[in-house]
Amino acid sequence: MRPFLACSLLCLLTLASFAQERPNVVVVLCDDIRWNALSCAGHPHLKTPNIDRLAAEGIYFENMFCTTSLCSPSRATILSGLYAHAHGVTNNFTDYPAELDSFPRRLQEAGYQTAYIGKWHMGEKNDEPRPGFNYFVTHKGQGSYFDTEFNINGTGSRVVPGYYTTVVTDMSIDWIDKHRADDASKPFMLMIGQKAPHSFYFPEPKYEHVFDDVEVNYPHSSFKLDDKPKWITQRLSTWHGIYGPIFDWRKEFPNDKASGVVDFARMVRAYWGTILSVDDSVGRLVDHLKAAGQFDNTMFIFMGDNGLLEGEHGMVDKRTAHEASARVPMIIRYPRWTKQSGPVRIKQQVLTTDVAPTILDAAGATQLTNIHGSSIKPLVSGDDSGWRTEWLYHYNYEKQFPYTPNVRSVRGDRYKYIRYPHGDGSPDRHMAELYDMQNDPAESTNLVNDPAHQSTIAEMEQRLLRAMKAVGLDPSNDTMPLDAGIGTALPDKAIR
Repeated sequence: MRPFLACSLLCLLTLASFAQERPNVVVVLCDDIRWNALSCAGHPHLKTPNIDRLAAEGIYFENMFCTTSLCSPSRATILSGLYAHAHGVTNNFTDYPAELDSFPRRLQEAGYQTAYIGKWHMGEKNDEPRPGFNYFVTHKGQGSYFDTEFNINGTGSRVVPGYYTTVVTDMSIDWIDKHRADDASKPFMLMIGQKAPHSFYFPEPKYEHVFDDVEVNYPHSSFKLDDKPKWITQRLSTWHGIYGPIFDWRKEFPNDKASGVVDFARMVRAYWGTILSVDDSVGRLVDHLKAAGQFDNTMFIFMGDNGLLEGEHGMVDKRTAHEASARVPMIIRYPRWTKQSGPVRIKQQVLTTDVAPTILDAAGATQLTNIHGSSIKPLVSGDDSGWRTEWLYHYNYEKQFPYTPNVRSVRGDRYKYIRYPHGDGSPDRHMAELYDMQNDPAESTNLVNDPAHQSTIAEMEQRLLRAMKAVGLDPSNDTMPLDAGIGTALPDKAIR
């Protein structure tokens, strides 16, 4: 054989081998899903067998958190590995910066075919394709549970009939098939942005009445607010409080009567119902990958962008640093990383900043530089040396949703400390919060005024400053909006 031909064949074989070694990546990103809204997370009523199987075979994260509990900032963090103050998407109206690097861009450079299908939720009025994706399908704004108007890869908007969760799953399966037909030698990365279970909650007809017989009440913490900051009580009758309209499930409000729990229960049951369709979607995707012989060569990630308050402390929606708001589910099934260990439960605190470097690590692609996250691969093998024991939670007051102050919080492995700066450099005007997460995971008792914990508070104040500096946020020059107080008016209908 001639030397040139032999070399060419060897190169081709090497490239083919490398392509086989690189995993496909599928990311199912849910909107506003609570960390415990899965049967594998111990939910007493929801049954999610398809998602449960991912957890039973893969990596289950017991302490996964978003760094900002708000859709757009969190999604930008997942893509970039950066905190909101660094990537610039600090509210729900700012698009992902076109010049900002992301893990999809790095995968493209590494030869991956990339696609995004579903709810993008960065840039409310833009449904055009975004950088980093070979194929891009989304819509303006929130989209609808039924008959959403999608812009399919920049060809213009048109209504696609059907239930949102089913429609984006159909589109995703079609894209996988087209990719295999066009260039099966290249690995692919597919992100699926599910609308569910974001408000307003409308389950598929087949799931509308599944939970009708389940008793739902306000959580006990709704009535234990004496040791909480006053802004939480002020929030009770607003858009983000349990006595308010609760996403239009209550037409006459405020309603603090015992009978008002009926509307709250209807809302919660509808929220649960939308998740059943997400589980169906995961099952269909898994079955399709198995039929194509690609499932075990795929890093399959199921996760949420932020948590959701379901009445805890009298609140609905998110944005706060409380556990129900900041915790998210994440499950990764990737046999190459668990072949030796078997299924793994990760107890360490993992953040949305860690998603991008984890995916790039699995793909063997060039890592993003100067980011705030790390690959979780060492944790899978039991190596937590150097892993974080504290982290910063960061949220800025929004004039469009004036129901939550500025939030700066540090969460350690045991204690969580929350401050609410006013925004003008003056002393905080809201009471701070301190919780012992080891002995009080429900955050039922605020210890901030407990004389026995004053030394802990002093320590946590220093840890907060350290956590801010660790992500490049200067405590002496932390710019944030001016807290104009807790508002009572409803937000504009166009942005709800």
